Amino acid sequence: MIPQALDGCFMARAIELARRGCNTTMPNPRVGCVVVNNGVIVGEGWHERAGQPHAEVHALRVAGSQAKGGTAYVTLEPCSHYGRTPPCAEALKVAGIARVVVAMQDNNPVVSGGGLAILHEAGIAVSCGVLQEEAHSLNEGFFQRMATGIPLVRAKLAMSLDGRTAMGSGESQWITGAPARSEVQRLRAQSCAVMTGVGSILRDDSALTVREPGLVGGRQPLRVVLDSQLQTPVDARVVSGPGQCLIVTTINGDARKKVQLEQAGAEVLVQSSEHRVNLNEVLAELGRRQCNEVLLETGAHLAGAMLAEHLLDELIVFMAPVLMGSMARPLFHLPLQSMAEKRQLVIKDIRAVGDDWKITARPNKG
Repeated sequence: MIPQALDGCFMARAIELARRGCNTTMPNPRVGCVVVNNGVIVGEGWHERAGQPHAEVHALRVAGSQAKGGTAYVTLEPCSHYGRTPPCAEALKVAGIARVVVAMQDNNPVVSGGGLAILHEAGIAVSCGVLQEEAHSLNEGFFQRMATGIPLVRAKLAMSLDGRTAMGSGESQWITGAPARSEVQRLRAQSCAVMTGVGSILRDDSALTVREPGLVGGRQPLRVVLDSQLQTPVDARVVSGPGQCLIVTTINGDARKKVQLEQAGAEVLVQSSEHRVNLNEVLAELGRRQCNEVLLETGAHLAGAMLAEHLLDELIVFMAPVLMGSMARPLFHLPLQSMAEKRQLVIKDIRAVGDDWKITARPNKG
């Protein structure tokens, strides 16, 4: 039996493997698995793509007969139901695994507790909670969607040292350097959807696609444009790019333009609201579409509205060492009147990205 002191080491390896699926497993969670026998790793695997074998199956195939009597380290409770693949808890049982170490229980209602129950009933020793915090951060959007039906929303913002995002004319390319823009490509790749307001489309003709070949992984995130009056040009790059484009509008949107956009390849979703797209309904719809993580890339007005309605879970701000002056546009349109109204943030991380700084913060909901 492996000393419990080593459980963290093997689980850390399983988490490292799970990260390899960051851009490809959606809507499934990212999961890694390590099979160990006599203190030696005999099998490794990770969930690579939805519909394909799960991490445990890959690791067990590599381990072969050496899995018998061994310990499996899994970053998430093994599934217990028949979906597009058979249950992994049964696979571990059939392979003769003697012990399973799980980082955390799955909160998916069709799994939660079921996988652990199968293992217990088979007489397999089970430990749960090893590196739970690290495992949770891998799939925070998935867990949030399972619990609330709403995906996790990150806002990506770029600003100058004096907190400006564009010149008064709207000119904004480029505030940050190439390394920061490459990091944004990575953020897009790991997101299920990238969302913006129509202003960004009209101003910059933003494509919202993942353009770095090594990050695409055979999929593009859903592109979502909030466009209450259907001003999106039919020939906009966001419409014609690879993957799917969803344009959300209101009942006051141009009916003829709706047909034109649909003929161009976009899906147009009409809300019953009259003047402004309902942001809560948008996120609920993305949850129904199994989006775990949404990346918001937009201007000050939509970003401010999302923050004001407490719909942002995380802010990722790239700060460039430049000054853009008092006539330039702010990071958020947030017309607060007094210090008592200020929004408190919790800084999670600050690091250099090329010549810029990447600040990761969370709104304080306490």
